Amino acid sequence: MSFALDGLPVLSRSTVDRQEPLRDDPERQDALWPSSRVLPVDEHGRFPMSGEALAFAEGAALGPSTVDGAVLLGEHGGTAYWAVPAAVDEDGADGRVDAARADAVPAATEDWTDLRRSGALLDATAAGLAVTAVAVLGWHRRSPFCPRCGTRSLAGRAGWCRRCPSCGLEEYPRTDPAVICLVHDGADRVLVARGPDWPVNRFSVLAGFVEAGESLEACVAREVSEEVGVAVHDIRYLGSQPWPFPRSLMIGYEATADPDAPLVLAEGEIADARWVTREEVRKALASGSWAGREGPVHGEPGDLLLPGPVSIAGAMLRSWAG
Repeated sequence: MSFALDGLPVLSRSTVDRQEPLRDDPERQDALWPSSRVLPVDEHGRFPMSGEALAFAEGAALGPSTVDGAVLLGEHGGTAYWAVPAAVDEDGADGRVDAARADAVPAATEDWTDLRRSGALLDATAAGLAVTAVAVLGWHRRSPFCPRCGTRSLAGRAGWCRRCPSCGLEEYPRTDPAVICLVHDGADRVLVARGPDWPVNRFSVLAGFVEAGESLEACVAREVSEEVGVAVHDIRYLGSQPWPFPRSLMIGYEATADPDAPLVLAEGEIADARWVTREEVRKALASGSWAGREGPVHGEPGDLLLPGPVSIAGAMLRSWAG
């Protein structure tokens, strides 16, 4: 029996117009900058929040025009939104914008957090802004040099490309597609698994990266077969979610398999896999997810813990259980 996601995954929500033409209009960018709202993001993908809202700096407080390293996130409700690279103390209590005024950035009164911990708290506008900011600024940090000639490249198009001053190559933010599949028996059982470094009670659905020259559906079949030795059929698309850790797009599927087929676990990738019932999944979801448990996640092998609301895996399991 097929199912559908009961809503958009939380990190797929967005209300912001990305305003692609504005990326090539530096005069309008500078005109909008003083009234812009600016989100600092550090090298670990952390950003400041006040309660359950993003804590923005004001463009005018950072300077009369756009600062170096700023990325245009888009426009919403007549306001332009940007992200800027920030440096944050190890205790997360203080922050500053690189090459800009430190006292203009939300700092000691705010909590610096990340998408894994706080993504589910954000509304649709904030979720879209934060995911884009983390993804694009992370790409800039990881890609400072031209891949063709090795020269340090320069940011362009309001942060949406990097240009090599030597050979002229333009590079754009990269996204790595990965499939994630909820395998079920067509009735009331679902297949879950855990990695070798996970606590004994932490399980999720199966996932893997798409290889060159491979379709998404072929990747689903290959990954499930490689990881647990099971053949799947009736592969069907469910939805997708950006996952900027560091630059993935999770593409969700469901598929059907025979629960009586022997499980053959991929050595070094899968430590345990099992079929569990719909009632077991409902009970596990009601008891709280990984993100809802303070401290290390440990427990007895039978104490099933499933992904929280930030992950599309959690959304898939909740939708199937419902």
